[in-house]
Amino acid sequence: MGMVNAPNRVPQHQRFYQQAYKEHTRLWKIGPRSNYYMIPYNILLYGTFGATLYMMGRKVMGHNTWFGKD
Repeated sequence: MGMVNAPNRVPQHQRFYQQAYKEHTRLWKIGPRSNYYMIPYNILLYGTFGATLYMMGRKVMGHNTWFGKD
């Protein structure tokens, strides 16, 4: 792979991130595609947390499966 004749966009990206950081925006919420990453992450995070609490409650009540009595 050789040299690519492309403009250097690093200064523009630095200004963009530094401006958002000065406004106290979290780093994972700054980028233009951050919602595409955060929505599935939050669904998995809170979904597994809810499933864990559900099964802990069932285990305390004496049920060893997700559904049913046993």
